[in-house]
Amino acid sequence: MGHAHAGTHWSELSTRRKVGTLVVTAAQLALTAAAYRDLAKRPAAQVNGPKAAWGLAILVNWVGPIAYFAQGRRTD
Repeated sequence: MGHAHAGTHWSELSTRRKVGTLVVTAAQLALTAAAYRDLAKRPAAQVNGPKAAWGLAILVNWVGPIAYFAQGRRTD
């Protein structure tokens, strides 16, 4: 089974790979949107560290939103 490489065009991908790519992209966008929504609604006193820094961190694919949910919110 071949792997997609840099420079592979969308039209060259199999239907299965296209669907997989769309599912992963949708999941990442949903996670990022959920993190931003939570950050925007949460008072600064309930955030570990500056909200602006978390806003930038959330932009880091997968890692940022997951880190925000795991470490950025105060639960006490």
